[in-house]
Amino acid sequence: MSRIGKMPIAIPAGVEVKIHADFVEAKGPKGVDLVEFLPLVKIEQKENEIHVSRTSDEKDARAAHGLTRALINNLITGVTTGFKRELEVVGTGYTVLAQQGGLLINVGFSHPVFIGAIDGIDYAVEKGNTSFSVSGYNKYMVGEVSAKIRSVRPPEPFKGKGIRYKGEYVRRKAGKTVGK
Repeated sequence: MSRIGKMPIAIPAGVEVKIHADFVEAKGPKGVDLVEFLPLVKIEQKENEIHVSRTSDEKDARAAHGLTRALINNLITGVTTGFKRELEVVGTGYTVLAQQGGLLINVGFSHPVFIGAIDGIDYAVEKGNTSFSVSGYNKYMVGEVSAKIRSVRPPEPFKGKGIRYKGEYVRRKAGKTVGK
């Protein structure tokens, strides 16, 4: 039996959960979201808890058991507290500005790069326009948008300049040497 799959999911106060035939919908203070699941698992709501069990002991059902429980747990966490990913810009003259619900990123190109507003995603620029965060109620979308922003100028290994996740270790390489 899956250790993660058999753990019950607590439903906090203020969250409304509806279990349908092939998806679970949750409504909370941060927003409304849903997660689809396979018919290999059975989802039941007992009082203020959700229990996930599998219908058979086949390999696919075992795989879907823990996955479904984790997705539903992320769904409930997202609509209550939300998810946040912090990034920073490292480099001389590199800045990030909040504009029109999106981000205007200056990272050494001949033009600034604009990342537009996305439904359910919020941007917050902090301390001196070099640190910012991406937050929202959907964990997948927060990670996807953060990765898209990072891919504008990933950190390079020689000087470490670029956009990186806060706390990310960038492996540095030695530069060219003069040989005789």
